[in-house]
Amino acid sequence: MLTKIRRLFMIKTKFEAFVVIYALAVGATERGIVYMAQYPGLSGKLLALCCTGAVFMAGGKIIDAIDMRAELGYPD
Repeated sequence: MLTKIRRLFMIKTKFEAFVVIYALAVGATERGIVYMAQYPGLSGKLLALCCTGAVFMAGGKIIDAIDMRAELGYPD
C-alpha cells in the first residue's frame, strides 16, 4: 500500500518533469511579482531574478535525474 502511494510522488517521465517545472515557474514568477511590488527598484528586480534562476537550476537537476535513472536502468 505504501509503495503505491510513494509511486504517486515519483517523477518517472520527462513529461511529468516538465509539468513540475512549469508549476515551479508559475509559483516563482508570482513570487517575483510580489517581490517587485514590495521592494521597488533594483532590489525587487534582483529578488525576482533569483526566483526565476532557482527554477532554471531545479529544472536542470530534475531533467538530469530523469536521464540518469533511465541510463542506470532503475525500474519505474
